[in-house]
Amino acid sequence: EGTPQPPQEEPGGEEGIPGGSPGGDAGREQREEGASSPEGPPGGSPEEPQEEQPLQERESPPGVPPPIPGAGLEPPRAQPPAREGDFYCVKWIRWKGERTPVVTQSENGPCPLLAIINILLLQWKVKLPPQKEVITAEELMAHLGNCILATQPRDTSEGLQLNFQQNINDTMTVLPKLSTGLDVNVRFTGVSDFEYTPECIVFDLLNIPLYHGWLVDPQSPEQVQAVGKLSYNQLVEKIITCKQASDSSLVSEGLVAEQFLESTASQLTFHGLCELTARAREGELGVFFRNNHFSTMIKHKGHLYLLVTDQGFLQEEGVVWESLHSVDGDSCFCDTDFHLSHALGKEGATATPPDPRLQQRQVDQDFMVALSLQQGQDPPSVLSDLELARQLQHEEYQQHHPPPPPPPPQPLPAQAGGRAAGERRQRPKPDLDCTLL
Repeated sequence: EGTPQPPQEEPGGEEGIPGGSPGGDAGREQREEGASSPEGPPGGSPEEPQEEQPLQERESPPGVPPPIPGAGLEPPRAQPPAREGDFYCVKWIRWKGERTPVVTQSENGPCPLLAIINILLLQWKVKLPPQKEVITAEELMAHLGNCILATQPRDTSEGLQLNFQQNINDTMTVLPKLSTGLDVNVRFTGVSDFEYTPECIVFDLLNIPLYHGWLVDPQSPEQVQAVGKLSYNQLVEKIITCKQASDSSLVSEGLVAEQFLESTASQLTFHGLCELTARAREGELGVFFRNNHFSTMIKHKGHLYLLVTDQGFLQEEGVVWESLHSVDGDSCFCDTDFHLSHALGKEGATATPPDPRLQQRQVDQDFMVALSLQQGQDPPSVLSDLELARQLQHEEYQQHHPPPPPPPPQPLPAQAGGRAAGERRQRPKPDLDCTLL
């Protein structure tokens, strides 16, 4: 009587499995039989209870933990994709006469996905709907995958097709890392010198150059000898080894290498900036790596610019590019045509030119605060900036342009002057008394 029951319950169990496939139960039963054999000795149960356990597992809801034999089957099916809920705001700019989207980010961090996608957007290889304001990381991955598949060679030779298929397989394992960070290891000998890693295949397939500006100065022979052709990871290992060495020359060489890393902690040297400017081609879009961050870079009329992807400038149409002409971080913002933007700064930047009256108001405000502090009075900090500005403007106008028309102010100085004159006649007495004493 117990034999016909399993065929009746199995179809019902298949319908209750989310995402179940026709051949999924057969493979699952084989894995469960293989997994149940080790459980036999502790339980000492016959074969009938072993057949009922998978049936209970199929009938149990997803939230209930499965029995021991099927415990290893649930995690691979229940794991959600990493960072699926990430979304980014889209900024629309006027790029070369055409309305073009740019993806921004609200958090700092290594996100090479945005740098690559923005290059594809500026090259019009990826197009978004005109009303698109927010895009998810999953959508960006889909657009990037389509662009990678579009790089398939037209030559149908077997060798090229097999090579392309192998590159696609390697790329599929790298794509999930694009939204979190890539393993990039720079070499200090050239702006395009990196230690080859599987992550670099994405840039090669899309024909996107990857640059950095962390180079050793050839005019410093000690640093050139200490650094050599080593990568960053190899140089760190060398410093640790040299410090523990007994040879004084190795110890000094390790100290020179360590000093180079400390003095170039910004990961951009003057020699590297010069080489980067000379190496990049005019109008070329590439990815610039610095301080574990990937930026979209372009060379325009001999100067380098980085695409501004900070979400704080989402509504600033005049802030699109940031110049890269200094090692110490001194830069300026430019609009989409690389004209100097009249922004007041990164905090509260505006596209309108600065008003000289606003600058004068700031000077007057500082002067009034300093004057009040000097006189021992409370500074007028209780007033708002607008009220203080109006008060300062009114006082400044009265100082430089005394109002002659109103009659009341005119007799007041005359009365004050008369009183002052009367006081001058009475003041010599106490002054004389003081001198006599």
